[in-house]
Amino acid sequence: MKILTVAGTKNTGKTTLVTMIVKELVKRGHKVGTIKHTHHDFDLEGKDTWKHRKAGAEMVVGSGESTFFTITEQLPLETILKIIGNTIELDYVIIEGFKFSNYPKVSTTDVKDDFTIANVDVFNVKPEDVVSLVDLLEERTYDIIPGADCGECGFENCLEMSKAIIRGDASEDACKMRKLREVELYIGDKKIPLNPFVQDFIKKSVMGMISTLKTEEIETDEKEDFHEKIELWIRNLED
Repeated sequence: MKILTVAGTKNTGKTTLVTMIVKELVKRGHKVGTIKHTHHDFDLEGKDTWKHRKAGAEMVVGSGESTFFTITEQLPLETILKIIGNTIELDYVIIEGFKFSNYPKVSTTDVKDDFTIANVDVFNVKPEDVVSLVDLLEERTYDIIPGADCGECGFENCLEMSKAIIRGDASEDACKMRKLREVELYIGDKKIPLNPFVQDFIKKSVMGMISTLKTEEIETDEKEDFHEKIELWIRNLED
């Protein structure tokens, strides 16, 4: 799941550019998700879900032709990305806003920093410009960086590797830890980097325990995928 941020000041065409990028990525066969950062309320006043929230519900879920969740607090970007990654498999997530995040960025203004891939004047952009832009982001965007700072990539830390990818001086394949994602560990919402030995140890230990259980008796609509993804939550309730 590669991540791109579209950032800029108000009325500079951020949403327009997001839709252009999404359409081009979808045309290329990618599965795309989006995140919108806003200071406004998404729920419409007077609607049933709005009434539920006003009554005091901490979370409101709407389920029909589509499903949405409304939570009465602003979640950190990393938490949102974690939820997305555990909910649906996507090739790209395009973020509108969160301009101070350490993810590749397209700016709709002249502002540029170490994470800016390109600056785009949305109101004068041509269709061929969008094609070139998406070519660039396919090369220089990346997934959630592990944060291991292991040095196996040849860079001092993950942040420096990220900047090198954005400059075009490295590729996402430089990250050795990124390829090893058979086991992911979160403590709270913080992802804990795991080296190959630890991942292999955890995987074999858990799979060994599961093999002793009567999982064949569990009914599922996706029997062939039953062992492709295993989730184990441990809630440490003791101090």
